[in-house]
This record gives sequence, C-alpha cells and structure tokens, in this order.
Amino acid sequence: MTQLINHAYTLVSRPVGMVKASDFKYETLPIPELELGQVLVKTLYISLDPAMRGWLNEGKSYIPPVAIGAVMRAGTVGEVIASQHEGFAVGEHVVGYDGVQRYAVSDGKSYHKVSAKLAPLPRYLGVLGMPGMTGYFGLLEVGQPKAGETVVVSGAAGAVGQVVGQVAKIHGCRVVGIAGGADKCAFVVNELGFDACIDYKNEDVKKALKAHCPRGVDVYFDNVGGEIL
Repeated sequence: MTQLINHAYTLVSRPVGMVKASDFKYETLPIPELELGQVLVKTLYISLDPAMRGWLNEGKSYIPPVAIGAVMRAGTVGEVIASQHEGFAVGEHVVGYDGVQRYAVSDGKSYHKVSAKLAPLPRYLGVLGMPGMTGYFGLLEVGQPKAGETVVVSGAAGAVGQVVGQVAKIHGCRVVGIAGGADKCAFVVNELGFDACIDYKNEDVKKALKAHCPRGVDVYFDNVGGEIL
C-alpha cells in the first residue's frame, strides 16, 4: 500500500456563518499497511448534504461534531481495493462515512455492501441511501398516510422531500409541497408529480395552505423547522 497516497480535506477551524475554504486544509496523508480485519477502500462518490454544515459546529447534537484536525465527515460510496477482512472482497462496493478523502482504511463495521448491477452507485447516497430511507420510513411508519388524505411536505425539492412526496402519491394521497422559488416549485409539480407547491419566498404560506388544503392537513412532513413549522 506504500505506493498509494491519500488526499483528504481536514477541518482546521469551526466556521462562523458561511463556510470558507480556509476552514479546511488539503492534506497528503500516508496509507498504513492493512492489519488483520481491515479493508482499504477507494472513494468513488461523496455525498454533499445540508447536515454537513451542522456537523461543523461545536456542541451537543445527535452526532458528535467533526473534530478539529479530522477528515471532513461525508457519506461515501467506494470500492474495496485491498482486504484483510473475511467479510469483504476486492472489487466489492460499499457505502459508509469515509469522509472527504481518496482512500480509507476501516474495520468495515460501518459499511453496507451495495451492487452496481441493481442501481447506479450514486443512487446509494440519495434515494437508496440515508435521504431516501428517512423519507420512506418517516412517512410510512410515522406518518402512516391513507389514500385520499392530504400530505404537506416542506423542503419539497430537497433529497428527503422529493421521496416523501412521490411515495405519498403512490399511496393515493393529495400532496402539497413547500419550496423556495418558482423554479423549485415548478420542478416539484411538473417533475415530481406533486399536486401543488407553495413558494414560501413569494407567497403567504398560511393563505396558500388554506387554498390548497381545503379539507385540512392530515400529515405534515417537516424538513426545515423554524417559521414554516
């Protein structure tokens, strides 16, 4: 493994407001020899998620913040290129959180195997990954919508909101999205098949909800919090 060089972005300071390039350092790191039970994975795809901004903040949350000096956390799809782990073979593809780096050495505990034969690999970071599962199980197991009910989805153009609305439509619901801007709302209605979409930047949300949901709202799937919630 000594001929391989790892390139990574590490966190050097906690951003205040907008993230700056100077908050990170682009580093060249050595790749250690594999020990028994370890696997070397080459990163093929990296997910860019809104949650990543929150991971940069110090403080208690659902997940520890990215430590100063650590590789920036990110969802990844990678290919096993060397293995000393009986559960992983060279050439297999895995989903994990290897972060913003070219290579990762891991014990494999956080990996899930995926198949490029079933779907394009990037799908496992989106509709077949964390965002898709959040939308699917959040709606069907928690929201439990029934055919004919009205489902309202904030952040409707986002990765989770897209899935929620389409799954609700499949289950026979009337679906109203909330998104920011005319382009996003057009995408939500024309491409995703929502029944309507409220542009919170240019419409009165309360009035629009009354107009689009005359029988009320049965399930609200929140992706944004704040004033909209």
